Amino acid sequence: MFSSSGLFQSLSCPERNNCNRPSCIFSHSLDLPSHHSLNIPVQHLPQTTSADVAPRTVPSKRPFHNIAQGPSSGSNGALNGPPMQRLRVGIAQKPVAVPAQSHTSTGVPIIRINPAQSQVALPVRQAMLKTLYDHFVVLYDAILPLNPTIASEHALRQEEQVYSKSTKLTYRNAVINSIAALKRRPIPTSISHPSIGTEDDLAARAESRKKLDDLRVTRLLLKPIIMSLEAMQTWGFITEVPEGLGGDQPTAEGKIIQCERCTQPYMVKNNPTAEECQYHWGRLFTHKVNGERMRSYSCCQKPAEEGGCTRGHHVFYESKAEDLHSRHAFSFTRPPVANTETDTALDVVALDCEMIYTTGGMRVARVSVVDGLGKQVFDELVRMDDGVEIIDYNTRFSGITQEEHAQATLSLSSIRKSLDAFINYDTIVIGHALHNDLNTLRIIHHQCVDTAIIFPHRAGPPYRRSLRDLAKEHLGLTIQAGGGTSGHSSVEDSVATLDLVRWYVLNKLKPTAKT
Repeated sequence: MFSSSGLFQSLSCPERNNCNRPSCIFSHSLDLPSHHSLNIPVQHLPQTTSADVAPRTVPSKRPFHNIAQGPSSGSNGALNGPPMQRLRVGIAQKPVAVPAQSHTSTGVPIIRINPAQSQVALPVRQAMLKTLYDHFVVLYDAILPLNPTIASEHALRQEEQVYSKSTKLTYRNAVINSIAALKRRPIPTSISHPSIGTEDDLAARAESRKKLDDLRVTRLLLKPIIMSLEAMQTWGFITEVPEGLGGDQPTAEGKIIQCERCTQPYMVKNNPTAEECQYHWGRLFTHKVNGERMRSYSCCQKPAEEGGCTRGHHVFYESKAEDLHSRHAFSFTRPPVANTETDTALDVVALDCEMIYTTGGMRVARVSVVDGLGKQVFDELVRMDDGVEIIDYNTRFSGITQEEHAQATLSLSSIRKSLDAFINYDTIVIGHALHNDLNTLRIIHHQCVDTAIIFPHRAGPPYRRSLRDLAKEHLGLTIQAGGGTSGHSSVEDSVATLDLVRWYVLNKLKPTAKT
């Protein structure tokens, strides 16, 4: 307590004997006259009864005052209450960069956000984005001609990902670390290379890859998705050996057959006239132009009514079982060996073939097989049967050139015997549109898993989704990206089909630890 200065000691305490203060500032001396006592007026309220008192209502919220008009006042101008302060409502969130639709003249993307929304100064972010872009350009040098916008897209996404995980103080160092990581990456040679993408892309692929690699597919695991005999027949599989001798007409030379490319009838010849067929190598697709549905070719964007954009040889394709059987005989895969310990057949394989056009129709020219772990176990070129001449190597899709195929030594019959070493009747064969591969191999097999069937097209049968689209959607992989000139790789495609089945098992069948 503070000590009294004694300024009121000349005044008599108003309460005198009733004062209970331990240290009263007034005097309690009896010598002081009473007229020196302090008179403190007290306002007395009029007496009321309980009936006259209205119940008091307490508002649930403070009344809102328009801040723009200032605090409210009564009729005499007196303030009714303190002015309210403007309050911040909601949880502050760090804004992120929205992918820009425009670029500078040098190709550097521009961050399109309100500068006030960025915790890091926008000029700093734009400078860091340019540095990232420059390093992506160096990294993607080999693939930029076919993918001119990929460096810009990935630089913008990389900057956005770094910003979303950083603070104002750590942002710059985080970008520098990302640049250092870019410098350590191997130079990609194709769009499907593991070095393609942002840091988050690479991390997500690595995690997904680890899960797929850790899963060993077995017969028991794949049993729920093995195609039934009825489903195989519906989707074009040949399930029984056709009648007839088989292989008695290996070539159709001299016959009039409809061209698969231009649909015109032509005579099959050993030495056809060059560029006699005008056709579209792409597929028809539906799109809208000014609100109207149009059908155009993917190869040249021309409407369906216009003539072909490419010239080449007339070719034909056969799908009827008896026709295929007459070119080369069908046969079942071999039965298991009685002593299972000596049987070299695998539980699961993934298979893919590349085809070319001949005087005997479309024939297999390359066969690739991987085991249940994705390891290549077979990859061979196929020599044509006697009397069958090659018309078109179909390099745009097969990836096979005349020089490469000249090295083929094994006939189809020899290829079949080689496949018997690791495929028997009980082996589960995985493929995409597998009926095409088995039919061209002249193999009849009933234990099949087809990724074109387990990942159905939204339009239903007979439509199928492409292997390329499925790999991009579910695996994050870009395959068959040869730019329309180098074709596919049957090894790459067989691995992709195996990984799609692994993905399906993990995400759709969801195997338990027991299985």
